[in-house]
Amino acid sequence: MLIKPIKRIKQNITIPGDKSISHRAVMLSSIAEGESKIHNFLMGDDCLNTVECFRKMQVPIEITANEVKIKGVGLRGLKKPNRVLDVGNSGTTIRLMCGILAGQDFDCVITGDNSIQNRPMDRIIIPLRQMGSIIEGTERRDHAPLKIQKSELAAIDYNMPVASAQVKSAILLASIYADGTTSVTEIQKSRDHTERMLNYIGADIKQEGLSIFSNPRGKLYAKEIHVPGDISSAAFFLVLGAVAKDAEIMIEGVGLNPTRTGIVDVLKRMGANIKILNKRVLNNEPIGDIHIVGSDLRGTEISGDIIPRLIDEIPVIAVAAALAKGTTTIRNAEELKIKESNRIVAMVTELKKIGADIEETDDGMIIRGKDALQGGTVESYNDHRIAMALAIAGLLSKEGVIINNPHCVDISFPDFFDILDRMIKDES
Repeated sequence: MLIKPIKRIKQNITIPGDKSISHRAVMLSSIAEGESKIHNFLMGDDCLNTVECFRKMQVPIEITANEVKIKGVGLRGLKKPNRVLDVGNSGTTIRLMCGILAGQDFDCVITGDNSIQNRPMDRIIIPLRQMGSIIEGTERRDHAPLKIQKSELAAIDYNMPVASAQVKSAILLASIYADGTTSVTEIQKSRDHTERMLNYIGADIKQEGLSIFSNPRGKLYAKEIHVPGDISSAAFFLVLGAVAKDAEIMIEGVGLNPTRTGIVDVLKRMGANIKILNKRVLNNEPIGDIHIVGSDLRGTEISGDIIPRLIDEIPVIAVAAALAKGTTTIRNAEELKIKESNRIVAMVTELKKIGADIEETDDGMIIRGKDALQGGTVESYNDHRIAMALAIAGLLSKEGVIINNPHCVDISFPDFFDILDRMIKDES
């Protein structure tokens, strides 16, 4: 796909529903009691794979446009699937579902595509085994496919060795099936959508500092859920609006969960002109509208506690840094190596091709800003965030960018290229 340069942008846009929240809405509504309605659900491949997994366990789920109706079967109402549960490319689905499946009274196998089967799963296997789950890889000990057997779960006190919302969520979801109070202590605050949604539908989750305590209540209750726009998807347009000289973009209805707004904080630190308007709260999640205009960005250091708050946005932050004045250093981002691709290698390799001054480090990258990116042919690595970050680089380049295998964006943002196309047409 050829992405042509763009000079002038003036757009009001809406973005798809938050991927993390869409996943959790399906999972928790399926094990709640009553009928839930989920509005602005993300119709991306990952979230639809979550839907199919619960349909295989006989949860009635109806999809109309971007609304999902789910007749919850209760905590103990899931049925043994007659086939392997396949999450496709979704790491969120496999890790969180293992927490729910650990508490069921049937055996099952869960797997995913080649990327999922090559991601280590010991981060969830270890704490779930401590809770009493019988879980193991069917081919390799700590890799999918994973077989999860019927077992009785007990509460644990678990100290997280790494900051991971997926691991934390797997433990919390298992905890609603366990006897006693489970505690999870983080080394850094990670995204807390699971805690917020569990409390919204009737769970008893309390936070004290970096520790989360879960007291099982035996029932969850169906609620109406409005999924905010995904700030990880908004990030691409935030960078576009910040870097393009003649730009003004309003992104409406974006999730502003403080565990996810690192991208806003970093762009402000780099000198971006960003305003948050119309703040409000829906189903325990803060949302608002984000207004951004073109600015002169400068380099910065990104490391430490802010990394979990922007881990998915680092590929597009690298694009902003490549066009900022001065040097940007990204540290403590080893987690990027085990995403859909090794995102450190991917972004360094591909941005170099189009003229960026960027180098890989053990835990991140160093980017020396330049006045312009040139253009050329780049690879997506079948990674949706790499493809979208490179598309933004193409819009901001001199010559444009050809992206091979661009349609992996369907995983999280099926309308991404439609929005870009509209921006280009409006400019002309």
